[in-house]
Amino acid sequence: MEQQTGIIVEHVYKAFGKEQVLKDVSLTIPPGKIFGVVGNNGSGKTVLMKCICGFMRPDAGRILVNGSLVGKECDFPDGLGVIIETPGFLPNLSGFQNLKILASLKGRIGKNEISEALKMVGLKPDMRKPVSKYSLGMRQRLGIAQAIMEDPGVLILDEPFNGLDKSGVGQMRELLKELKQQGKAILLASHNAQDIEELCDDVHDMEEAWK
Repeated sequence: MEQQTGIIVEHVYKAFGKEQVLKDVSLTIPPGKIFGVVGNNGSGKTVLMKCICGFMRPDAGRILVNGSLVGKECDFPDGLGVIIETPGFLPNLSGFQNLKILASLKGRIGKNEISEALKMVGLKPDMRKPVSKYSLGMRQRLGIAQAIMEDPGVLILDEPFNGLDKSGVGQMRELLKELKQQGKAILLASHNAQDIEELCDDVHDMEEAWK
């Protein structure tokens, strides 16, 4: 019986013109596991994540998230939380107000869940400071809060610790361990070898396919 939850990537290829970025990528991330992707800039980590999210279509192969075929049975997989590249928020609104607007798109959660997500990443729900006044680290925490606020079963996290100080990185590592214990399937890209070593159950080197 085929795994119905988590992420399955099977023989995925993606090229831009003559540049082959993804070459025969296959990986499986079951619930309760953190899977790392490593490689130099330009190795295809972000492209792979965008394909899993449905933001890009692979040229060949298939991707299933929670049992649904991405690009065929769904455009954006249900039960997926994402942070890819620098999170974009409305600068004149507070973090809570930003998340409230985003939550209203699906209407699945209310103020309590938003407040809880902010607390989990170390932000105060009642802070009125506009996002334009946030530090890079605070914006990154807000991005993680956005990714987890609807309690998704699958998380795609592209360099989620960018801009965080040492204390912040430690806090977010502990948060990811908690989410793993809750049964989340997590795909993590990080340039920090310690993140990968400490957090990941398995690792995919994006550059192995070219050797």
